[in-house]
Amino acid sequence: MGGRLLSVGECMVELSQAGDGLLRKGFAGDTLNTAWYARACLPSEWKVEFFTALGDDPLSAEMLSFIEKAGIETGSVARITGGTPGLYLINLKDGERTFSYWRNASAARKLAIDADHLRATVEEADLIYFSGITLAILENPLAVDTFLSELRRARASGKQVVFDPNIRPRLWADRRTMLDTITAGARAATLVMPSFDDETVNFGDADIDATIARYCALGVSQLVVKDGAKGATLDFDGERSHAPATQAISVVDTTSAGDSFNGAFLSRLVTGRTPQEAAIFAAKVAATVIGHHGALIEPALLPHD
Repeated sequence: MGGRLLSVGECMVELSQAGDGLLRKGFAGDTLNTAWYARACLPSEWKVEFFTALGDDPLSAEMLSFIEKAGIETGSVARITGGTPGLYLINLKDGERTFSYWRNASAARKLAIDADHLRATVEEADLIYFSGITLAILENPLAVDTFLSELRRARASGKQVVFDPNIRPRLWADRRTMLDTITAGARAATLVMPSFDDETVNFGDADIDATIARYCALGVSQLVVKDGAKGATLDFDGERSHAPATQAISVVDTTSAGDSFNGAFLSRLVTGRTPQEAAIFAAKVAATVIGHHGALIEPALLPHD
């Protein structure tokens, strides 16, 4: 039996290194990346939709076409007159990446501007996925409140709401706002998928047990704590398990490692695999992805269980 997975956030123009001083243009963003890998790994009876706001410019139209060609639905994407997408540049050194961003005028900041349209889009989904970046880029606190209100409503109606805190301090006005908003995002979710490095740096968690305890105290019943080469620790309704990481043959570009893990994990979880089985598969996908350049790689390159 199928369903509908909705991923909400920002898609940006991606510029990556192409050698000889040249840059390659692509399209990516954390929640789009997760939708991409979920679509690549899900059976056809499952629909995957990406919701954002874009402009009415040629680059926005090209972006929509790119997303649709991947089999991801875009029919609900809001279009902002005069708007444009954001842009980022990947700087790589020894496989690790840093980013330069141009996103202050991104149309995606207005994705919650029409509360009725947002509600209608969320109501059509069985699973809603969002991230800390989704919250960080919204244009004002009212937009954040509108967005989280709809997610709380979705959770109360029995929908699966999935949140990756994906903490990026440079996107936030101040530390207190960041931590409070990430915490509010977790309260709206049924499943939270944090990276332990982010949690210990920003929340001061001493160990993974502390991360799990803190989120459980917020009412989160399902957790996948990613810890790089140490694998992932899972806690689903108090049942703890661990999934080892998969060693990458080579590390070319770690962009989208966590996003691909999330998409692959969700693809298996919603189709009946245990959390541990889903995480083992997701680790294989992530290890494959970081062996290639760019955030999005061809689905044909991905493992199949």
